[in-house]
Amino acid sequence: MKIAVTYENGQIFQHFGHTELFKIYEVQDGKITNSQIVETNGSGHGALAGLLSTLGIDILVCGGIGGGAQMALAQTGIKLYGGVSGDADETVEALLNGKLMYNPDVKCNHHDSHHDGQHTCGCIQSVYGL
Repeated sequence: MKIAVTYENGQIFQHFGHTELFKIYEVQDGKITNSQIVETNGSGHGALAGLLSTLGIDILVCGGIGGGAQMALAQTGIKLYGGVSGDADETVEALLNGKLMYNPDVKCNHHDSHHDGQHTCGCIQSVYGL
């Protein structure tokens, strides 16, 4: 299984369509066996879904993501865990242990605005439940 996480400085990047990097985790028998960072080369929403499909990704973990990108991922068969923030490595471990908190109804409706470094599309602030 392969898991992709939108990635920036060890953290989950909060806007799928603007991510410049994915951290890709290869998982076997519930354990991470390999990871690598992949550049997106500036791809947009639809192209990012195609890139993930080409890489053989099964699961995407991200912060905010719009409806069009969600549909593109669904068409490629990639399962989405959106609305997540925090450390990328800890997030994937939480996912593998069945403890990942995410927002199944995550939305991002302001793609054309500048966020001034702030992006809150229904993001859950912790990867762990209390």
